[in-house]
Amino acid sequence: MVLPAFDEATRLGPSLGRILDYLQRRHLTFEVLVVDDGSSDGTAAIAQGFAARGVRVLSLDTNRGKGAALRAGVAASRGRRVLISDADLSTPIEELERLEPWLERAPLVLGSRALTDSRITRRQPRHRELMGKLFNGLIRALGVTDLRDTQCGFKLLDGEVARSLFAALTIDRFAYDVELVWLARRRGLGVVEVGVAWHDSPASKVHPLRDASRMLLDVLRFRLRHRARS
Repeated sequence: MVLPAFDEATRLGPSLGRILDYLQRRHLTFEVLVVDDGSSDGTAAIAQGFAARGVRVLSLDTNRGKGAALRAGVAASRGRRVLISDADLSTPIEELERLEPWLERAPLVLGSRALTDSRITRRQPRHRELMGKLFNGLIRALGVTDLRDTQCGFKLLDGEVARSLFAALTIDRFAYDVELVWLARRRGLGVVEVGVAWHDSPASKVHPLRDASRMLLDVLRFRLRHRARS
């Protein structure tokens, strides 16, 4: 399991406790990697406090973005499956059981907030929902993906596929999700979207206007970058 974390000292401890209790209850063999993305609030120290329970900590010298943190974490992973989750557990760790059966059908399983069986227990503010829908509509119009929700932070991947895909990603920040899906499909890999429970965190670090525009530019950039590599 890989958790990117930037200035998450307040929320990370309870999240790690819940994750570890859940995994141990299920008697799973696991590793939990926390990638401290250049935090200044003691995030790494909080994570290190769980080392005796199987948590490994990777630290980036500066804040590089969620995509960069996940690239580092997935590259360091060793499991046959890789679960990605946000540090605030907006999607509860227990939702792993909804994703697991689908990994037999596709090596990339996306948690989704936009399907009929998704369960939203606390919605985003209206303006954030509208910006998210606008971004998704734009990337669909660009032919990047036809999925309903690429931005949910809860994803389960085949381990070898995860390490191969993430090694090829070029986006450092939030649009990494779109590049991940686009690259998987370009390689002929199956992608499945599964409804999950989700609870909005009011402390989200995504700025609806600034980051939405950056994400759209990043989508255009990665298409050009991969075209140049072809």
